[in-house]
Amino acid sequence: MNMKNNIVLIVLLTVLVSSCRKDEGFDGPSVSEIYSDFTFTENFKANVDSVDFAAGQQAVFTAKFNKIVKWEISITGITSKAKKVISGESRSINATWNGSTTLYPMFGKEKCNVALSLKDITDTARTTIVVKQAKTVTGFIIADFETGLNPLWTKFIQTGANMDFKVKTDALAPQGKNYLNMAGTVNWDYLIGLIDFNAKAYNNAVVLPLNANPDAVYFNCLIYGVPNTNSTIVLFQFKEDENADGTFNANNEDEYDLEVKVDWEGWKLVSYKYSDITTLVNGAPAAAKGNKLHNADKIGKISMLHLANPNNGFASTKIDMIIFTENKAVEL
Repeated sequence: MNMKNNIVLIVLLTVLVSSCRKDEGFDGPSVSEIYSDFTFTENFKANVDSVDFAAGQQAVFTAKFNKIVKWEISITGITSKAKKVISGESRSINATWNGSTTLYPMFGKEKCNVALSLKDITDTARTTIVVKQAKTVTGFIIADFETGLNPLWTKFIQTGANMDFKVKTDALAPQGKNYLNMAGTVNWDYLIGLIDFNAKAYNNAVVLPLNANPDAVYFNCLIYGVPNTNSTIVLFQFKEDENADGTFNANNEDEYDLEVKVDWEGWKLVSYKYSDITTLVNGAPAAAKGNKLHNADKIGKISMLHLANPNNGFASTKIDMIIFTENKAVEL
């Protein structure tokens, strides 16, 4: 073998050896790591004993391990039973909690139990943290029902059986103390009842004080799915008063419609960017009848309809915290 062939062989062997080495940027586990016993290299802890979310404070949970593991932090309010879940897969944890909730109701002023569980590891690390003040909800609130039904809203309820369109105060409230219960049996029509949230109810305005950029406006609300009842549809109709005359004209002004099929159980936060909401006619997409622009700053009325198939009997759902936010969906 001549010198040239020797050089080529050496280069090839070098490449092969290099390809077998663990790349310095590779984040996967080594063989020794996979088969090693799990240990904490830094114990699980919170950076504070108490936190004031209303003042913008946050809690940070940290831990380090000798190997990559799947982990889950569960924070549970001792009084409210609210729950926040944060999860990931890594060798270390640096998880921030801003007071938001995964399973409602929202957290209140209370002590919370915090548990760190690890996949395939039987031990659970625990700590506690005190919420001094709960998270403040920011945005333009359409309804939180804390003072009942505003007399400037317009309400219509069918004369069916077991009708209930009332504000309730009980342990099911996801935030505050009250929520709106909507329930009944109507065997001749999809409509069970509705509420018109008129702009006049908010500082005697003609239109709602929202951002003109529809990409910056988010519509949010909490909706409760009641198990073992007729599936509910909640239909929100956003009616734009384009000429600001105080009246919506369905023939030449835009209406955008959000149809929410409540096919879950318990409270769920739903959020939609206003520019993504379309016009519907009998549930099908259709052309808007006004300037065909999403003018969030021209909404003069929001109609909320509780609908259900009349052939399927009793229907029920609950609503709370109807709110507009800017630039991102609300965190509750």
